[in-house]
Amino acid sequence: MRKFLSLLVGMSIGGVIGALLAAFFSPMTADELQASLQTHYQRALAAGRKASAERRAELEEELRELRSQ
Repeated sequence: MRKFLSLLVGMSIGGVIGALLAAFFSPMTADELQASLQTHYQRALAAGRKASAERRAELEEELRELRSQ
C-alpha cells in the first residue's frame, strides 16, 4: 500500500510540474491557452456524451432482444 501511495504522490507531483512547465513555455498567451484548453475539454465532453448515448442505445437494444426471447 505504501508503494502505491508513493507512486500516486509522485505522479501527482509530476503532473503538476508538467502542467506548470507547459503553461510557462507555451507559445500562446494565457488567454489563448485557456481558450484552447476549454475548447479541447468541450470537444472531449461532447465525444464522451455521444459515445455514452450510442452505448446506451446498444445496451437497450440488447435488453429488448433478451426480453423478447
